[in-house]
Amino acid sequence: MTDAAPAVPQRSIQTLEALSPEQAEAVLALIAEAARSDGQQAVSEQGRLQLRGGPREGVRHLLLYVGDELLGYAQLEDTDPVEAPAGELVVHPARRGHGHGRALGTALLAASGKRLRVWAHGGHSSARHLAQVLGLSLFRELRQMRRPLGPDAQPLAEPVFPPGVTVRTFVPGQDDAAWLAANAEAFAHHPEQGSLTQRDLDDRKAEPWFDPAGFFLAVRESDGELLGFHWTKVHEAERLGEVYVVGVRPDAQGGGLGKALTAIGLRHLVSRGLPTAMLYVDADNKAAVSVYERLGFVTHETDLMYRTET
Repeated sequence: MTDAAPAVPQRSIQTLEALSPEQAEAVLALIAEAARSDGQQAVSEQGRLQLRGGPREGVRHLLLYVGDELLGYAQLEDTDPVEAPAGELVVHPARRGHGHGRALGTALLAASGKRLRVWAHGGHSSARHLAQVLGLSLFRELRQMRRPLGPDAQPLAEPVFPPGVTVRTFVPGQDDAAWLAANAEAFAHHPEQGSLTQRDLDDRKAEPWFDPAGFFLAVRESDGELLGFHWTKVHEAERLGEVYVVGVRPDAQGGGLGKALTAIGLRHLVSRGLPTAMLYVDADNKAAVSVYERLGFVTHETDLMYRTET
């Protein structure tokens, strides 16, 4: 008589509308472990913010377990009125190569009704292979660009604002509604950014990195109307400054306001003693890429988005 073979833990995927605080912390720990191994985040800032705070309209969380061990996570966001739902996924770096990524990708396809867009941050070969296995095609390329800010870097131009425009910093609570309206107008063509809500803004204001002293508003002197903005961000651990978002309302474009706002934000990052600045820009936005290249930015890495054929 022989002993029975030990049971092999089974893989399971839970789909949830919201995570408990304990589940959220476990997922964040998984994402952080993967980031340490990969050198970059597999889940975007927006995705990480959406882990906490209860249910969010259009957002679902997929947790992959082997036995009771959390080894993978995926998020599906279905908030764009036109585009297919967007997904992100991550597998524990020590447990890759066992089909967990494919299982999460297949679950995302099923949850989205086989109408899906998926981000591959960094565009690694393993992500490209998974996209191919899932039958997804390359759809979008998002570049991370960087430039040095030190004393030997290309000098920054003096910000020159149009007549009748002045600059001040963001006042939390006072400027929320005006900024959300200006952001929606400036990014009407870009639903990921233009659809930010008060809750999204509050999430960011609650983050340790938030600093209104680095959030610049261009306003019309005659009536105080908000015309444009440059929100900077500092990644303290990496000693990296970010051109987080620059926006100009459509009726204020074409007069150099965006260039001036970019310059004043970069000068602020220099004043913080940061050696490098970064930003994200779509590769097909040739005009913006050209502007940033003239400012001394070069491509550092690329995020790729894949989607089902439509």
